[in-house]
Amino acid sequence: MTLRPHLFAAIAALGLAAPAARAEPPSGFTPAQRQEIVSILRDALKTDPTILGDAIIALRRDAEKNARSSALTALRDNRAALETGPAYTLRGNPSGDVTVVEFLDPRCGYCRAMVPVVDKLLAADSHVRLVEKVIPVLGEKSVLDAQAILAAARQGGYDKMKRALMLDKQEPSLDRVRAVASANGLDADKLVADIKDPGIARELNDNLALARAIGLDGTPTFIFGNSSVIPGAISLQNMQANVKAVRESKG
Repeated sequence: MTLRPHLFAAIAALGLAAPAARAEPPSGFTPAQRQEIVSILRDALKTDPTILGDAIIALRRDAEKNARSSALTALRDNRAALETGPAYTLRGNPSGDVTVVEFLDPRCGYCRAMVPVVDKLLAADSHVRLVEKVIPVLGEKSVLDAQAILAAARQGGYDKMKRALMLDKQEPSLDRVRAVASANGLDADKLVADIKDPGIARELNDNLALARAIGLDGTPTFIFGNSSVIPGAISLQNMQANVKAVRESKG
């Protein structure tokens, strides 16, 4: 037996699917009307206890649908900011027909696992444009590595430092940052000084604000066009399928 739509609405309105969160009766119901609805629902539940489970599933489905709708709206509203960034954060074809946005934390193991996958995507498809958004979400060590990567950009070493730190297995520290910078031909003293550049803090804060705006849950997260947000590590085939879907949506 399937609960009729108007009974689903009644359960939602009366808070019967989530007793702990029940509030005062909404102004649309009089006390007498509310009591009548409760009686109908109780009788229905006695006849078929699975109704409540069906109602909860339906409410969850509606919540997920609303969340997806909100995410898509956020993508459209923030599209320009998502698809632009400093030149050093742009990879692939600058004039590519499909833009992929990647949010990454340099200390995130899944982000590190995605480095060769993203490289393969860009090598295999010369029409993809990729924008990287570095966000330190895993604590102070992530903040230091993120600052060091953006500081390296001041001397043309963004990608070099990013890759070196994402491969590094030692604990982050200023001394370690110096060592990695020197090992990769960068001016370590300048890099450490540039870490305090207010522009670096602004860039990281802007990236974090974007992440919050689109409801990002973690890293890595990939955005394909303005209709697909995929969290977590994914396969090369999955990435290529999403790129293809964006192209097809453009006709």
